[in-house]
Amino acid sequence: MSDDAEPTVPNPATAEPTAVLPTAPVPGTDAPPAPGADGSALTALTPPPLGTGNTPLRTPSSDAAYRQTNGASAGSLSNGSLSGAQANGGRSTTQRSFGRPEPQQGTFRPVYQGQAWPTEQPQYRPAYLPPPPSDWHQQQARSYTPEPPKVNRIVTIAALVALVIGVIAGAGAATAVVALGGRDAPITAQPDPPVGTGADPKIRTGSVSAVAATLLPSVVQLRVQGSDNSDATGSGFVIDNVGHILTNNHVVAGAAKGGSIQVVTNDNKTATARLVGRSPAYDLAVVQVAGLTAPSVKFGQSAAAVVGQDVVAIGSPLGLAGTVTSGIISAKNRPVTTGDDTGQASSYISALQTDAAINPGNSGGPLVDMNARVIGVNSAIATVRGAEEGQSGSIGLGFAIPIDQARRTAQQLIANGQASYPVIGASVDMTFEGGGRVSAVTPNSPAARAGLRLGDVITAINSEPVDSAEVLIVAIRTHQPGEAVRLAFERGGHARTVTLTLGQQIG
Repeated sequence: MSDDAEPTVPNPATAEPTAVLPTAPVPGTDAPPAPGADGSALTALTPPPLGTGNTPLRTPSSDAAYRQTNGASAGSLSNGSLSGAQANGGRSTTQRSFGRPEPQQGTFRPVYQGQAWPTEQPQYRPAYLPPPPSDWHQQQARSYTPEPPKVNRIVTIAALVALVIGVIAGAGAATAVVALGGRDAPITAQPDPPVGTGADPKIRTGSVSAVAATLLPSVVQLRVQGSDNSDATGSGFVIDNVGHILTNNHVVAGAAKGGSIQVVTNDNKTATARLVGRSPAYDLAVVQVAGLTAPSVKFGQSAAAVVGQDVVAIGSPLGLAGTVTSGIISAKNRPVTTGDDTGQASSYISALQTDAAINPGNSGGPLVDMNARVIGVNSAIATVRGAEEGQSGSIGLGFAIPIDQARRTAQQLIANGQASYPVIGASVDMTFEGGGRVSAVTPNSPAARAGLRLGDVITAINSEPVDSAEVLIVAIRTHQPGEAVRLAFERGGHARTVTLTLGQQIG
């Protein structure tokens, strides 16, 4: 027997008693027959010699109970030792010397990993297998018992935010926030808010829409018919309560010597305007419409404008009245020459530069800040070199006359029909680069009294560098007649400075 086989000591409680078989006399003698070879009594476990006795042994039952369950013989010998235990995977089947054999178990197949070997084979195998304990093996147990749905943390936070928003803005906003949560969050359709009732929620203070709503009633379209059958279209805006409208000089210049000016308001009402006055030097003009009911604008301060601030341009580009565009102030004090006239009538301005879309027809319209206050008058755009007339458009470089200068000029035009601008009483070479080279000096002018001569090169005004004739003219026109300015210039390679009082000229 193998080492792990159980001993063959009979169990008194279960083993059957030894049965002694009856004997018969040996034929021809009176003595009892020999019980066996060694003279011992015959028992059920010791078969008698062949032909001895007259009572046969019981027919043994099947030996299936004594076989190994894996098909290997429990009693096979290998090299003189029993190998049944090894053939059965290291597990031997207990065989007792007395009594009935223990019932043998069939091949055991665990239902789930780690299931204990059963101590007793059930009499039947049920068709339904109960799930193992959920804490035995989490991965296996998940296939039997569905996990409770996990609460999505994002959905929970979104729901809390939605609750707060719902209290403030209503159930519609709350539902929208919840719908943006996790994929398990329910989406509840809400009815759309009624259209056409209440204030538009998109119009808020400081927005482009709020600026447009405030300024559009004050902006008009100008249609000018010249005496030479020329026509022009531009923009303007109402500056007071008696119908004065500020615009550009180059918009109404065609009607200066005869012609007509038609004003179209934002509510599509048309009226005839008269020309009050114009200033070619600053490219500004004022017209008036009697009985105009449009509201006047509010003025801001162009000197307080900063690069990068948001602005809105309003006007009639390409004849499209009531057009609104937005952008920023991209530069300040940009020297710009503007106007349709040439020679002495050219306009020189220190402009506000903006990337708000400005196109032909925007001229004369307002450039406003986000508080709906006018800070400039849209006057010019930059074009790509080689562009043909009529094919130019916005390239993100537009220029506006600062409103600080425009208001002073408008007041002069309303009061006198004309405006003045400052001069030094000297002409400069427009082709010279590197400063303002004096080409002529007017007798008894501020320049002549300050000692400027032909050939002097002005390099700065009030410590602001001057690198061309245009820059010098623009810098002078940012001041007022009668102001004292300090000029730095070079003569014969030597730097000099002089202070002079600006004169004035009408135009």
